[in-house]
Amino acid sequence: MSQRNPANRSTRDYLENIKKQGHGSVLEHVNYSVLVEGVSRSLTHELVRHRAGWAYSQLSQRYVDESVADFVMPPAVIGDEALERAWREQVESAQKTYVTLVDELMQRYGWVADKVHRRKMAREAARAVLPNATETKIVATGNVRAWRTMLELRSSEGAELEIRRFAIMALRLMQSEAPAIFSDFEIYVADDRKEAARIGYHKV
Repeated sequence: MSQRNPANRSTRDYLENIKKQGHGSVLEHVNYSVLVEGVSRSLTHELVRHRAGWAYSQLSQRYVDESVADFVMPPAVIGDEALERAWREQVESAQKTYVTLVDELMQRYGWVADKVHRRKMAREAARAVLPNATETKIVATGNVRAWRTMLELRSSEGAELEIRRFAIMALRLMQSEAPAIFSDFEIYVADDRKEAARIGYHKV
């Protein structure tokens, strides 16, 4: 109401002015929820550090059998045969240990009558050997102001490569869904030959 619109400006123009003026509180009324798959727990450990304006629901290793889990290779390792082989051997070994521990803990807790509870007890102990590279799924809901802040930080050249790759994918999605709100982000190829993004209006 404070911004009279005698020139009948478009919604895009109105939102551009909101971003330019830094009136980020207006953007907190819009929320987007995304189901994120194919990412590592290392990534989600970083993602959930973004708290204000966010809500998360993540796959639980206590209730889900990780004996059939996938693992996410760090982008820095991809393309180097020796590093890929060493990484793969490590995660495969960890998964085998996990399976053995679950089986043995199920026997150890044989006195627990409720099999579902017994399985949960076994998995919550055995998960300690699984690496951060274990694939996970997470539903992330954030208001637009929170999304913009996260994308500014995590798509930058200084961000860790996996979460940077995720941020670029999320940015493309947001630019497709709400181009007027995310139009000031520019995706480019950084010096490390990976995609990064820069923002036009900081701290909206």
